[in-house]
Amino acid sequence: MSKRLLAGSMQPNGLRVLGLIPGFMEKLVGQPLERFKHCSVLGDEAAVLVDVDYPSRLPEATGYSMMGVRRPLFNRTIVEVAESHGIKIIFGHQLVSLKQENDSVEVTFANGVVDNASFVVGCDGLHSNTRTCLFGRESVDYTGLTQTGGTSPTPESHKAHRTMLNVYSDGAHLIAFPINDNQTSWAISRREAEARESWRSVDEEQQKQFKEGPWSQWPFGAGELVRTADRIVKYGLYDRPELQSWHKGRVVLLGDAAHPTSPHLGQGANQAFEDIYHLVRLLVKHNPSAAPPSTELLNAVFSEYEQLRFARTSELVKGARKQGDLRVLQGEEACRARNESLKAMWADENFTQNWLQFFEHPFVTGKSEI
Repeated sequence: MSKRLLAGSMQPNGLRVLGLIPGFMEKLVGQPLERFKHCSVLGDEAAVLVDVDYPSRLPEATGYSMMGVRRPLFNRTIVEVAESHGIKIIFGHQLVSLKQENDSVEVTFANGVVDNASFVVGCDGLHSNTRTCLFGRESVDYTGLTQTGGTSPTPESHKAHRTMLNVYSDGAHLIAFPINDNQTSWAISRREAEARESWRSVDEEQQKQFKEGPWSQWPFGAGELVRTADRIVKYGLYDRPELQSWHKGRVVLLGDAAHPTSPHLGQGANQAFEDIYHLVRLLVKHNPSAAPPSTELLNAVFSEYEQLRFARTSELVKGARKQGDLRVLQGEEACRARNESLKAMWADENFTQNWLQFFEHPFVTGKSEI
């Protein structure tokens, strides 16, 4: 589990893939969102910029909601459903090396276990050892932003509608959304110098200082979230240089291992599920008998998978970073210009239509090729 906040946003494109798994959606615990609310706090001036019901339109338009989930419970649900379908999951194995043969891959783990597989899918996240084994060690890129946040009791003022709240201020931005009937996850992004050592832990005194900081007085229920957090965590936001290929031989990358992204569009996990759909679809298409695949067949599958996914994931990685830069602006003039741009954007019917169409990936509901 990442040291990032223990909550996430599942969106229709990701849920559509998970909906292909028999029994999964019935077990999923989360809060379907109904509204987006964007607010501004500049000095003593507080204003609502945007308050729209677009999330409530998603089920009719796409077949699925946008949903806040608690990550540990979400991950546990995936494990339980997979095991109920006979999928064996082994924990405590961290990949350290790969050795490719003509028809197999030998994998070695940090605990000393050595195993063999026909092919390997590396979905081991931002700090992927699979990626390092394939393409060498590379530095991660610090985006210049940190996030500090936690999980808090949902304020009474938030209970009328399940809302994703964004609060913009000079040099800081808060996002918050409910993850169950009683709790809301939130995070404040700020622009800071890189200081990994100080991010490793936030002690009680630092948590107390944060809870008493300027954001603790923000309106719209945001300050209450900060003051009442059970535990506060802090981390830097990173991404990596784009790869020219996600595979080598019989090994391929998926999700953050292939195209890590900052969290500002909420698409990280959802893009991983899109990857999974297309990779599985292509394996079935090119190898319907599920016979041991040749390296040539795998190269055809992995190359087509990359061609389908490169442009979309690249656009989203860049879009997430741009969104972070727009959310965390410094200077009142820049903040006011951003606020006006936000209001105009959400009032544009073309924008809202494009937003709905974005979730039509990786297939139109009811037309899966798997």
